[in-house]
Amino acid sequence: MAVYAEGMPCWVDVTLDDVEAGKRFYGGLFGWTFADPGIDDRARTGWSGRAGRTAFVNALSGGKKVAALAPKRDGRMPTAWGIYFAADDVTALAARIREAGGQMVTDPLPVPPLGTTAAAADPGGAVFGLWQAGSHAGFEVRDRPGSFCWTEVYARDKTRTDPFYETVFGFRGFDLDEAGEDFRTWSPAGADPGPDTAIGGRSVMGNAFPAEMPDHFLVYFVVGDCDEAAARAAELGGRVQAEPFDTPHGRIAVLTDDQGATFAVLAELTASADAAVPTDAAAPADEASSADASEPAAQAEPADAADSNDSSERADVAESDETGERPTPDEPRETAT
Repeated sequence: MAVYAEGMPCWVDVTLDDVEAGKRFYGGLFGWTFADPGIDDRARTGWSGRAGRTAFVNALSGGKKVAALAPKRDGRMPTAWGIYFAADDVTALAARIREAGGQMVTDPLPVPPLGTTAAAADPGGAVFGLWQAGSHAGFEVRDRPGSFCWTEVYARDKTRTDPFYETVFGFRGFDLDEAGEDFRTWSPAGADPGPDTAIGGRSVMGNAFPAEMPDHFLVYFVVGDCDEAAARAAELGGRVQAEPFDTPHGRIAVLTDDQGATFAVLAELTASADAAVPTDAAAPADEASSADASEPAAQAEPADAADSNDSSERADVAESDETGERPTPDEPRETAT
């Protein structure tokens, strides 16, 4: 079975209070359909903490897996989208994370037959997932409408964040200087660093962000029309955190669903090349080069935060009415603790 190279963004999920409501929202926004992931009873109980309880559902776009919707395992968990990076050996990667100054939020957990998962936090507290593939490698399609295309971490202290990811995953950084923004793209180990090979990025949170807003990741999905997607999200009960605005990489909006999870949408300037699904001989650079959406948010600072000051939780973010430039966040909304 083909798998993603270690360090590649390979999956996203959203933790929700009400998965059925989430299916209505995201089905209405992206046209997703949903399917049981097919995990065994032992894994289902271990994941949800209760025998027979729904663990999560896969979201499908055109019949291909693009994301998952998961119920909160306890009320203290935030309502948030999360990114997963591929791991060849999740236990060994967890050790590297600790050595580099991060911490494990949850230790490796088998989810048979799909694979093994874990959650970690970087030195600034931004939470991300790890995925070691079993029968489930990750995205079956990406970089096409209705699927993932990009992620970036918003950090307070780049002198802690950059060395961490570049040590743990071997990312190669490339600093952009666009409109005075402090933004770095990350390319996979072995690739020439730069926008053409970038698979994610890092932005610095400046004074526009409230001091209590923690480091966090933002996840992007491709849409055919950014303005239509923003309007549709509002019709479905969500909110537009940052009104659609143009960037050199496409038109972007930051949205929040009807339960409080924040994400971004990107309408690309040109159609993507073939989706960056893994191949048996895929090199990291090949995975990255298919995404025309490289470093979209060098101009798009989200009005949301993801992790609470306790690095084991992601928090929801502040609302902004700014348009045409990086939105300026207000006070973050309260979340369960």
